[in-house]
Amino acid sequence: TKKRCFLMAIGFSTGLRNSRNDAIRTATDAGTGAGKARAYGGTRPATGGTATTLLFETTYSDPSYAASSGGVLTANAITADASANATGTATWGRAVDSDDNFLFDFDIGESGSGADLILVTTAIVAGTEQAITSFVITDGNP
Repeated sequence: TKKRCFLMAIGFSTGLRNSRNDAIRTATDAGTGAGKARAYGGTRPATGGTATTLLFETTYSDPSYAASSGGVLTANAITADASANATGTATWGRAVDSDDNFLFDFDIGESGSGADLILVTTAIVAGTEQAITSFVITDGNP
């Protein structure tokens, strides 16, 4: 006889979703100072894998995020990078704590893209200032 396996999506309470997000905030604020959000070009590697071309690096406020509310974690002000490292199209990013320990990878896009981190433009030019428009992580339910 064949056994059937049904996959069901899990729905978490808002309190649990907020706790999961607040763990991200705690990890980002770990280390000796403020964490960093880095933007890269090229194909996003496997989670935590070898990074592609670093386009720019920004610094979170400390604390990095406001407390999660409704399963949504919104970054506090992020200090712009005064001079981008390289020219390219920002496609993905990586968050690290102040000691450069890997935390998580994320999508980068422009307004309306649905990406986690939003830029005015993903077309990055070396030597120009790069600022993040918004960075929001949503721990959603199906």
